Amino acid sequence: MPDILHFEFMRNAIMAALLSSIACGIIGTYVVVRRIGSISGGIAHTAFGGIGLGYYLGVNPLLGIIPFSLLAAIGIGLLTRKAKVAEDTAIGAFWATGMAIGVILIGLTPGYAPNLFSYLFGNILTVPASDLQLILLLDILIGAVVWLFSKEFLAVSFDEEYARVSGLKTLALDLLMLCLIALTVVIMVRVAGIVMVIALLTIPAAVARMFSRTLQGMMALAVSLSIAFNLAGLWLSWVFDVASGATVILVAALVFLATGATAALAGRRKR
Repeated sequence: MPDILHFEFMRNAIMAALLSSIACGIIGTYVVVRRIGSISGGIAHTAFGGIGLGYYLGVNPLLGIIPFSLLAAIGIGLLTRKAKVAEDTAIGAFWATGMAIGVILIGLTPGYAPNLFSYLFGNILTVPASDLQLILLLDILIGAVVWLFSKEFLAVSFDEEYARVSGLKTLALDLLMLCLIALTVVIMVRVAGIVMVIALLTIPAAVARMFSRTLQGMMALAVSLSIAFNLAGLWLSWVFDVASGATVILVAALVFLATGATAALAGRRKR
């Protein structure tokens, strides 16, 4: 591992892994607890339209992803809660629309989009210093919002009906949470890519849930696991010269499967 630290792109990759794991662990915990992984996937794929917008305008695609992700989060949230549209229908509509807009805008962009593959499937080795600054700012924003609304998010996550009766504005809190998921998607796109971001958002938190009894403990463990998965996948991709994003996901998936199998065997023995 020390050998790879001689390269600037590897140092940037490690820093990206550490910073992205913070948001991933915190927001991923809420995604798993509230069982809204499908919405997270819909937001992630809608963000492809933002990549197309970034290329078309000639700006950093991450800056294009931010508005598309936020609009998808708010749109899906309002359609499912106010217009009573089925959740899977709303997700499918935004998913397809975002992908279609992205394809059209990329097609209208002169020349060739050289980094498109890295946004689809992730390439943490190509993260520049400017993206690290943006990821850090988003981490600070996400952490601050979660800290300010920690009690409200806790109430909505475990008993939304009681929270509503207690006077909490559950719709506003839901939309705020979806916006935080959208910002986390922006962060994770460079690490895991749009196609696989949902896995890295949910697997660390799912594993952490097996060993944690409190939401705070689950978040802390999810952050730690996300860091471990990212660093292990990054090192293995360096050693075997394979795609970094896919390797990170495989490491996380193997740990998840092994942990789940161990828990299942332990439960069977107790019976």
